Amino acid sequence: MSAVADLLVVEDDETIGTALTSGLRAHGHAVSWQRTARSALAALSGRGFDLVLLDLGLPDLDGVELCRRIRSTQPGTVIVMLTARSQEMDVVVGLEAGADDYLTKPFRFGELLARVRAHLRRSAALPPSQAALAVGELVVDGAARRVTVSGTEVVLRTKEFDLLARLALDAGTAVSRETLMADVWDAHWFGSTKTLDVHVAALRRKLAACGTSPPPITTLRGHGYRLELPTD
Repeated sequence: MSAVADLLVVEDDETIGTALTSGLRAHGHAVSWQRTARSALAALSGRGFDLVLLDLGLPDLDGVELCRRIRSTQPGTVIVMLTARSQEMDVVVGLEAGADDYLTKPFRFGELLARVRAHLRRSAALPPSQAALAVGELVVDGAARRVTVSGTEVVLRTKEFDLLARLALDAGTAVSRETLMADVWDAHWFGSTKTLDVHVAALRRKLAACGTSPPPITTLRGHGYRLELPTD
């Protein structure tokens, strides 16, 4: 990405924070480094950021809760969690709280930089589709970035909307994991695809919660997912 991105690093470890800040600045990014959740919230109240690198192990507030607060006030900001927690549940909880991605410590700076670039590229290159896609009672309006089921609006996060729109584009057709990761996250993506599974699970819950009959998203083991066409 040629344009300078505005990044927020929330990390209480002095060594890691220093390395991240200096490394990201060396690659042309503007970086604000905050060591606590409280100072991060203060920084966020005064400006918007393109991407937040968020450590989950903060001294004054759990990083997952901070993630929820960031997502509620800055829905379009990319959030990448940095966690030393290896348990799968910690990762899932963080993604469900609103994070777009995660990296488990220790990580290589090159991997983190590639992941940051991938998210920034994808965020900058998402022109909204002007056409509304209808699958049964589900309508995905790309121009308004609005989803309804039987007229009831379903509020989705940025990546949830992009994922549903991609599935709706080929409704009734199997879409591979690789295609979904490339089209929704980035063509140069590498690393775990657990993010995809968590976003699909969130989509299913939110669509089901609307109280009508949205088209189901079927898991195709070993391949990907399919948004089903109405049968009647």
